[in-house]
Amino acid sequence: MTNITMREMLEAGVHFGHQTRYWNPKMAPYIYGERGKIHIINLEKTLPLFNDALNFINKLAANKGTIMFVGTKKAARKTVAEEAKRCNMPYVDHRWLGGMLTNFGTIKKSIQRLKELEDMRENGGLERFSKKEGLKFMRQLGKLERSVGGIKEIKGPPDAILIMDVGYEKIAIKEAAKLGIPVIGIVDTNNKPIDVDYVIPGNDDSIRALTLYCQSFSAAILEGKASVIKELVDNKEVAKAVSKKPAAKKVVVKKTADTEDAKETPVKKAAVKKIVKKTADTAEAKKAPAKKSAAKKAAMVEKTEDKAEDSKEA
Repeated sequence: MTNITMREMLEAGVHFGHQTRYWNPKMAPYIYGERGKIHIINLEKTLPLFNDALNFINKLAANKGTIMFVGTKKAARKTVAEEAKRCNMPYVDHRWLGGMLTNFGTIKKSIQRLKELEDMRENGGLERFSKKEGLKFMRQLGKLERSVGGIKEIKGPPDAILIMDVGYEKIAIKEAAKLGIPVIGIVDTNNKPIDVDYVIPGNDDSIRALTLYCQSFSAAILEGKASVIKELVDNKEVAKAVSKKPAAKKVVVKKTADTEDAKETPVKKAAVKKIVKKTADTAEAKKAPAKKSAAKKAAMVEKTEDKAEDSKEA
C-alpha cells in the first residue's frame, strides 16, 4: 500500500496548528514548537500515526467494511463528498443529524422517504400535484438530500468513521464511542484527542490539507477493495487451471490373441483329453460283449472238436 510522505504533508501545510492562545494541553506531545504565535505540529509523530490509520482503513476495506466520511465544515464539504463518491463510501457533508448512529431506525425512515421522492421525480409523479404541493415536495427532497443523501445506500451503522475535524463533529464522535465504532480523526492543536481511536495530529482548516487527508483515505480504501478483487480473480484462475488439468490415464493392458490362446490352450487340451478318454472308455465298453461272445463261440468249437476226436478214437 502506498503510504503518505513527509514532503506531501509539508506541501499541504499539515504542520500548521492554531494560535498558541487557543491550544489544548493534551496535544502537547504532538507539538514541535511555535512560530509567530502559531503552534507547529511535529510531523515526525504525525507521519507514522497517519500511515497506521491508512493501514487500518485498507484492511477494513479489504474485509468489505463500510467507512463513513464526516466533514460538515465548509472547507471540507466538497472534498469529502468527492472522495467518498470516488471510493463508493457513505458520507455526511452538511449537518450531522442527532442519532444518525445511535437511532438509525429513525434515520432509515428519512432515507426511505428520500428514495420515494426521488422515484416520484424521476417517474413524473410530482406533476399530478398542484404547483404549490410540487414545490413543497421539492423543498423536502432538497433538505433530505443534504442531510441523508450521502448515506442513503447503507443498511446500518458503518464499521468506522473518518472525522475531518474532531472539534466540529463532537456529536458524531460521542455516538461512535457509544456504539464502539472506531474513529479516525484529524486533531488540531486546539482540540483534545478523546474518544478518537486513530489520532492524526494535523491542520484541520487548510483546504489543501483536508484534500490530502481525503484523497489518502480514498486511495487506501480503493487499494483494499482492489486486493479483494485480485485475490478472487487469482483463486478463480487457480481453480480453472486445476479443472483443466488432464486426469491421469489408466494403463489398460490389452490381451492379445496369442496371450488368450496361450491361456486357453491348456484348458482346451485338458477338455480334448477328457473327451478322448471318454470315447475310448465307451468303445471299450461296446467291445466287451463282442469279445465275450467270440470267446464263448471259440470254447464251443473247441469242445465240439474234442468230442469228435474222442468218438474217432473209440
